[in-house]
Amino acid sequence: MMAPLDGLRVLVTRPEGQAGRLSDALRAEGAEPIEVPAIRIIAPSTWTDVDRVIADGQYDWVIFTSVNGVHSFVERLDAHASGPGWFHGKKLAAIGPETARHLRAAGAEPDLVPDEYVAEALVACVAAEGPLAGRRILLPRADIARDALAIGLSREGALVDSVVAYQTVPADPPPNLVPRLRQGEIQAATFTSSSTVRSLLAMLGGEAEALRATTVACIGPITAATAREKGLTPQVVAKVYTIPGLVSALCEHFAPDHLGGIPGQGGFL
Repeated sequence: MMAPLDGLRVLVTRPEGQAGRLSDALRAEGAEPIEVPAIRIIAPSTWTDVDRVIADGQYDWVIFTSVNGVHSFVERLDAHASGPGWFHGKKLAAIGPETARHLRAAGAEPDLVPDEYVAEALVACVAAEGPLAGRRILLPRADIARDALAIGLSREGALVDSVVAYQTVPADPPPNLVPRLRQGEIQAATFTSSSTVRSLLAMLGGEAEALRATTVACIGPITAATAREKGLTPQVVAKVYTIPGLVSALCEHFAPDHLGGIPGQGGFL
């Protein structure tokens, strides 16, 4: 019996070292993942603001909106010999289960994970925990992160300290990526953040046209909105904004087409 994604070649654009879970999930459904990191995660241009908030430490909430934010902030805590004990007495929120999983791995248990993994839902969930007027909230974030969370919390009266914990920069494109995409040798491209959309297009010289023959699959509505803004048409948008949710959406989209197999199979890169 054929797997739902049997023989499907799928572009995985997550950063190097973070593609494994998505690639493994795709292989489990019969796909051939093609890992082409669209972004690199690097340290902020300065640690001054992060060091300041670590030294302060007087926050009611610390909210993480990405796995990278967890890794970068925890590494900086370790550099200060603070460790996960720094989180004691503070409430922790994670935007989704993957971010929560990495918090737990770092020795910190999140108090809150919203049912819908977007900033707007996170604001509502944090506000539902109690009045935010005058509450101090720390947001360790990317340099290019959306402002929706900080704005929403500020409107609730919170005192928001938003600090850049890491930077997201485009990765170097592999050779022959554009012609392979144009020729339809990769049937789907997955995007797990707005930055992967923007950076892959930067790799392609801004040519959304290069992805015309490729099914665009986004992990959620925010990523899909960025894709549309950049001239792409997302055919697959996960209903559950997680890696398993993205793979499930791909299976649902492609399974009927697999009765006749995948055309043009062959190696890539």
